[in-house]
Amino acid sequence: MTGKTEEELIKVRKEKRQKLADFGVDNYPAKSGREWQITRVLENEKELIAGAETLKIAGRIMALRGHGAIIFADLRDESGKIQLFFKSDNVGNDFLKLELLDIGDFLEVSGKLFITKAGEITLEVTKFKMLSKSLRPLPEKWHGLTDIETRYRERYVDLIVNPEVKEFFYKRSKIIASLRNFLVKNDFLEVDTPIFQPIAGGAIAKPFSTHYNAYDRDVFLRIAPELYLKRLIVGGFEKVFEVARCFRNEGVDASHNPEFTNLEFYWAYTDYEKLMEFTEEMLRDVAIKVFGKLEVEIVGEQIDFSEPFQRVTFAEITGNKNSDDAFKTAVKKIIKPTFVVDHPIEISPLAKKKNEKSVERFQLILGGLEIINAFSELNDPTDQQERFESQEKLREKGDEETHAYDADFIKALEYGMPPTAGWGLGVDRFVMLLCGAKTLREILLFPYMKS
Repeated sequence: MTGKTEEELIKVRKEKRQKLADFGVDNYPAKSGREWQITRVLENEKELIAGAETLKIAGRIMALRGHGAIIFADLRDESGKIQLFFKSDNVGNDFLKLELLDIGDFLEVSGKLFITKAGEITLEVTKFKMLSKSLRPLPEKWHGLTDIETRYRERYVDLIVNPEVKEFFYKRSKIIASLRNFLVKNDFLEVDTPIFQPIAGGAIAKPFSTHYNAYDRDVFLRIAPELYLKRLIVGGFEKVFEVARCFRNEGVDASHNPEFTNLEFYWAYTDYEKLMEFTEEMLRDVAIKVFGKLEVEIVGEQIDFSEPFQRVTFAEITGNKNSDDAFKTAVKKIIKPTFVVDHPIEISPLAKKKNEKSVERFQLILGGLEIINAFSELNDPTDQQERFESQEKLREKGDEETHAYDADFIKALEYGMPPTAGWGLGVDRFVMLLCGAKTLREILLFPYMKS
């Protein structure tokens, strides 16, 4: 360690930047002439060495080791890392500029591959070009960025010094792409519905509110896209879905975040029984696409998605209690994919009745968390109106956990909606489980942090 403060180190780097500028170096050029990603170079090293081909690569300097007229460096791009070898005989007067380089700088280099006596694939540099001069020193891998709060707050630094963190986000992208592709393959249409909504509907949750200046009206950030997607079913679309950013002004913990991603789809002329079959097919497809196999580790247990998912009624797992608290307690003990079916009508204001006490609804539990909620949709406008009115009465008595009355949605149902089943997946929770993460913050690139 130099013992210098960060401010002093930044001052030194700014002085180096000025010296490079005095040499005529553009410290921040507009483009790079990179021709190869590092991983491609490493994968083709035998052919490239045999052909004595000159390569041009670029990336961030992650290490510098000087030995007089010889300098070694590690260069990393998104795909991988390679060792660089600088020799004064090869780069001439430019060798003096190497003293002005720092860990963190972006560099473009040209040269030929060789293998060192230690067996390491190395690029012998003949030309180099500054792409971006770094002014702020990176924290040391094992000492500088281990505090979890700092890692989340400065995710850009976390991704540099802990490159393994990127694997969560590659996997997240692949999971969402697999879900989307499965629906498109099954003839679903992807749509966008409003984020600003006059009524916070489609779920029971406390919304965020804001003011729409152009219309001088208070609006809510959506808590769910459900009611707009069902309006599309009324309008004649038969299979629609949305990957939707949703917002709920509620608590934060390992499995809850106020800003989150939901995948919802609605399918006309089908019911919740069909959706259970479809859900099993979808999750098997995701497992194969993302992991290449049907066995996936979830919270320390091997889950075989080829096996039929278990089914249990809401009453069975709660001991006949119509209590959300009893349900949440029971869910924590369920690790294997399990459909909880036939919920009480009191807690399902948008689902179709199965009988006088329960509705045609299921929730999929995985790894002790509820990840999917689905039901045969209520399409009787009179029944829906009565349930909204019942929810309003509860709200008047001080119960905030109620669904808002939506007169326009009732109007839409009065035009007629075919039998329809709807389905919603908490994407962030699903990703967290498949990635083996312990909290949602691990799989969110920029989770909201306290000031």
